[in-house]
Order: sequence, then structure tokens, then C-alpha cells
Amino acid sequence: MTGQALCIGIDIGTSGVRAVAMAASFDIVASGSARLDAFSANHRDPAGWWSAVQSALSQVLEQIDRKQVRAISIDGTSGTVLPVSSSGEPLAEPLMYNDPVQDQTILDAITAHAPATSAAHGATSGLAKLLHFQCIGNVSRIIHQADWLAGHFTGLYDVSDENNALKTGYDPVARNWPVWIGNTGAHMEMLPHVLPAGSPIATISPKAAAAFDLPSSVIIVAGTTDGCASFLATGADKPGDGVSALGTTLTVKMLSDRPLFAPEFGLYSHRIGDMWLAGGASNTGGNVLAHYFDNGRIGQLSNAIDPMTETGLNYYPLIKDGERFPINDPAMKPRMEPRPDDDAQFLKAIFEGIANVEQLAYGRLAELGAPKLRSVRSVGGGAKNRVWSAIRARKLGVAMPPVLSEEAASGTARLAIMGGRAAGLL
Repeated sequence: MTGQALCIGIDIGTSGVRAVAMAASFDIVASGSARLDAFSANHRDPAGWWSAVQSALSQVLEQIDRKQVRAISIDGTSGTVLPVSSSGEPLAEPLMYNDPVQDQTILDAITAHAPATSAAHGATSGLAKLLHFQCIGNVSRIIHQADWLAGHFTGLYDVSDENNALKTGYDPVARNWPVWIGNTGAHMEMLPHVLPAGSPIATISPKAAAAFDLPSSVIIVAGTTDGCASFLATGADKPGDGVSALGTTLTVKMLSDRPLFAPEFGLYSHRIGDMWLAGGASNTGGNVLAHYFDNGRIGQLSNAIDPMTETGLNYYPLIKDGERFPINDPAMKPRMEPRPDDDAQFLKAIFEGIANVEQLAYGRLAELGAPKLRSVRSVGGGAKNRVWSAIRARKLGVAMPPVLSEEAASGTARLAIMGGRAAGLL
């Protein structure tokens, strides 16, 4: 592929790395992937992360004209944090996105000083991990996974983006590290400089340019979290555009023209350009379906369902007590009765129930200040079921365009394009 400018997005997820090369038209022209366990048995090993990135990126570069590369951006798992020296050397095993800090003194300090709307609350927050790591000798900065990997391309290990920094206490509205962070006992000088996602960080370092045989003019662009990247990959790009992830659980996200914060629902807003990405996660979803039927049986029963009629059953499908969004009630009971004798009717009622929760979730976002829902794109395994999709479309009453991609790397490539345009390279 020659003659067109290309930007590269790299996604490091929980099990592997994906990379794509994207034209300014948003067409993907090459892709590559690598499993983390192919390079290290320890998924917390930064050297393994970097080896997997090198492998996936090299696969992409072998398929394209390297001289056409203009920008590179990286996303990482949200809340994965590591302490580094001034040269970027990791000084302790990183704490991953789901690794909790066990020190109650640290958690109490955050609770005492963090505003209720901050995403820094909780044992897995980036701020809790900063407080845990800061007493290690020779620490220069405490940064996020995507920051560290981007540093391998720039030589700078003191830069982050507004999305990865959110759980470390960054204020995306004021666009700064708020002073209350210091009141927790955090060494604020160890916090990275923060740039908006999609902003140019620096040109590629001579070392990285030589290693990958890339032009010295390539810019490295501030990335994002894997969750934000997955949203951007779908093509949703206007206020009111929603994305429903129909996986084990139901997650809804929407672009808003204003920030939304509702900690009681686990709802925070990531800043992306001049818009805000907000969303919440329900406990309903594919886990309920899988509890009653396997995939083959779901497909068989779906053929007997008319999606344009209602069963009249008002289910709130859960497999155990407790809901978090759009209703915050840890003691909420599943509502799954009466159960029809006909399994197809029972499955239809579950489909309807999850669709009702989805409708309620977008309604909750509207109550909290989100714009009117204008479209919903669907990702995850459940999106492939045409009957369920038809039930959802009937209830939501908005356009349901196809997703452009379900690969987070594609969303990050879009940020690389944003940065390339900002730098005048596209």
C-alpha cells in the first residue's frame, strides 16, 4: 500500500496486543496481533508488554510502505500503573487494572479527601496505586501502562493522557491535577504531565525510528484507555451516539456535550476532544442467557420468536441479587417469573427484559444531563442475534447503524489521525 498517509493504533488488552494501520479515510489497510503469553508467563511483566507491541507493530509495518506512516497512538488497560526511574526503567511489578491495594490507610486517605465525583475512589484506582508505589527508592514518575509504552517511542516517561489519568485523580473539567491529591499524602511531583487524548506528544525518538525503520517525522499521539478506544472504534462520533456492549453484562456508553458524574452508579466521564464519554454497566446481560441456554439452543429458539410482539412478561433479568446501573440497589431481586412452558417465549421474555434495562439505562443518562439519544451501535456476542436486535430496535426507537470495527486498536488509530491532523501531517 503506497501513496497514502497512514496512522497506526496499538491496543494492549488483558491478553494480547492488536495493531492496525489506518488511512485518513478511516479504512484499515493492515493489522497485526500478538499474545502476551507468547513473550512472558507473567501478564504483569512490562518487558512482555513491549515485546508483544514490537511483534504486532512489526507485522503491520511489513504490510505497508513505512514511509507513509505519519502518527502512532497507544491505548492501555485503565488503571494499570507502574513506578519508573527517570529513564523509564520499571522499579516494581506493575499493579494491573483489577489489582486492589490492600493498605486501608491509603484507602481511608483517598476517601477523606477525594470529591465524591472523582474516579480515584476504590482499591483498584490509579491514585491508590500511586500511594502504594511512591515510597520505592529512585522513583521518578508513577505512570500508566499506555504512558510507559508510548515512552518507548518518544523517550519521555512523564506524559499521560486525560483518560488514563482519570482514575489517578485527574480533573477532566478543570484539566489539571487537583490540589486535594496532595492532601492524601501523594507525592504530586511523581504525577505525569497530562495531554488531551489525540494530542501530539512528540516526534518519534531517533532510537525508535531506527528500530522500526520509520521516518523521523512520525509523531506519537496521546492515547486513551482500552474502553474508550473500543467506543471510538465503532464510528460513534456525535453527541447522542450510544454504544451498547451485549457481552456477559450490559454496558451502555454515550457521547455527551457535557460531563456526567454519578458515582452512585459508577458513572464518570472521559474527555475526548470537545465531547465527553459517559456510561454505566448493568448486572444483566449475556450471563443470564447463558445461565438458562447454550448458544446453540438460543439460536434454535430464536427462529421461533416474533420480535414485533410482546410477551407481556415484565422481567428484570439477573442471575443473583444486586444491580448497579441503571438502578443502584445491591439488594435488588431478579424478576424472572412467571416462566412460560414454551422455552421460546421464556427466551423472548429475557430478550425483552434486557432490552427494557437498556432503554432504562439510556433514559437514566438523559436524566443525568446527557443529550437525546440519536443512535445506538451494538457490540459483543449478543449483537449478532437478529431477533434480539429487532426487539431492541423496536424498544429504543432510534437508528442502529452497524459498527465500523470492534477492535480497540481502530479507535486508537482514529486518535492518531486526530493528532496527525493537529500536527499538519494529514
